[in-house]
Amino acid sequence: MKFNKVDLSFQSSKSEYDEANVVLFSAPLDTTTSYRPGTRFAGNAIRVESIGIEWYSPYMDKDLNDYKTCDIGDLTLPMGDVKKSLDIIYNTAKSVVNDNKLPMMVGGEHLVTFPVIKALSEKYKDLHIIHLDAHTDLRDEFMGRQLSHATVLRRCHDLLGDHRIFQFGIRSGDKHEFEWAKKHTHLQKFNLFGLEEIVNKIKDKPVYITIDLDVLDPSVMPGTGTPEPGGITYKELLDAIKSFTDLNNIVGADIVELAPMLDTSGVSTIVAAKTLREMILLLHQ
Repeated sequence: MKFNKVDLSFQSSKSEYDEANVVLFSAPLDTTTSYRPGTRFAGNAIRVESIGIEWYSPYMDKDLNDYKTCDIGDLTLPMGDVKKSLDIIYNTAKSVVNDNKLPMMVGGEHLVTFPVIKALSEKYKDLHIIHLDAHTDLRDEFMGRQLSHATVLRRCHDLLGDHRIFQFGIRSGDKHEFEWAKKHTHLQKFNLFGLEEIVNKIKDKPVYITIDLDVLDPSVMPGTGTPEPGGITYKELLDAIKSFTDLNNIVGADIVELAPMLDTSGVSTIVAAKTLREMILLLHQ
């Protein structure tokens, strides 16, 4: 599959596809959102607002201009057709992975993580996931759907099996999800305690990082569909991303669940854009 960079790109992510090491794309799926919709607008909102942040990260001491990143833009997804949309995301991720490039995806609702994990798991048989989120996302079905943003980590578990999903910041979910997690995932409630130990434990494994931005407290990130009070600070998120530099084999990442129109100040979109800068630089390590 041949991809081209887009004119409206994220900051300095203007490399041609063939020369890029990291490929950025957004997956505007917003079909199974269970509360407040709007995540399909996240990708291009972040691109527009990225003009407001610097290319240089003082946290990473790196500059996006020094690295080859291609932004191929929003995928064209058929509105309302979940299966076909997931197939398009899967085929995109599969092509990027087969070309020995790292996928950096912007959601969309959290369900978009599943097809990327499917593509990566076919190449990396020992794939692990680090998952930062307010929600468990471990239901087997939600509102009659097995494919939902509330079931996405359960579907990833179907692919990976026990003890390869590490969840942090979780503070919302059905009781049975927390009970199920005790046997099948590593779940840290409320905070990021123990993250550095997990990073050290799996540092040589292939790792995918998925960040649902509602892991942040709504005072920091109100522009999301299902905000949950009691979240982490932005400084804690930056510290987590910094700890990920100890991972030796990061194979892809995403940030999901920004709904830009739910925060008319635009601050949530800036938070997402700054997080995306840090994650792209992390993938380039």
